[in-house]
Amino acid sequence: MSVQPGSPSRRRLTPSAIQALKGERPIVSLTAYTTPIARLLDPHVDFLLVGDSLGMVLYGMESTLGVTLEMMIAHGQAVMRGTSAACVVVDMPFGSYQESREQAFRNAARILKETGCSAIKLEGGTEMAETVDFLSSRGIPVLGHVGLMPQLVNTTGGYRSLGRTEREAAKIRRDAKAIDDAGAFAIVVEGTVEPLAREITASLKAPTIGIGASPACDGQILVSDDMLGLFNDFKPRFVKHFANLAPQISAAVEAYAAEVKARSFPGPEHTFTVKS
Repeated sequence: MSVQPGSPSRRRLTPSAIQALKGERPIVSLTAYTTPIARLLDPHVDFLLVGDSLGMVLYGMESTLGVTLEMMIAHGQAVMRGTSAACVVVDMPFGSYQESREQAFRNAARILKETGCSAIKLEGGTEMAETVDFLSSRGIPVLGHVGLMPQLVNTTGGYRSLGRTEREAAKIRRDAKAIDDAGAFAIVVEGTVEPLAREITASLKAPTIGIGASPACDGQILVSDDMLGLFNDFKPRFVKHFANLAPQISAAVEAYAAEVKARSFPGPEHTFTVKS
């Protein structure tokens, strides 16, 4: 019987435990970048991804390409401080693993050592299969990522759903199978048309984690800030706002500013007095 998120007796989940959930129940995952948010998410999810999406979410970058290994390690450490139950996976940023499998091992080992996380994630299909095998056979669990790959946005025509043509669909099938055969414990399937994502899920040994894919995927992941409604600029089709916190935060700051200007805050109850 699998342990459910939120169980009071729950121990930290391992990559092997995540893998074993395929066919048992849907896998719950979200991104996290900071200790306070990780602490709030930890009881409710199976794994937390310290995604390189932090470049856009936290640092205002236009893509993930400017994210560094040092940034990922710092935020990985922060998330580990806020968790005790969820499996924590840290993204490998662009340029930290593509050159060679040896480069990938050095940087992945550094991430695991310096953060204490359980696994790393990297993007890529057939071209990264040898690297995934090299890492996983040397004690580094790998979360794969196929379909829409944000680190390749400059060569794939931007952010769009994939798999609409047979050529695209065939490539995604090959990529997913290659990473599955290479030993990834799970595979993110992003921005992939529903029938194809459903087909891939049924064909793989590893569980699939969908984002903009199919409800038939073995699990789902969203960027936490999207799910919480912290952005109002745009809302991707695959995102559901489970809260709408941006207006609440704006209203709270507006009320704070008004009270400061009116000198009604701080009041006597918020200040320290000298006892006579």
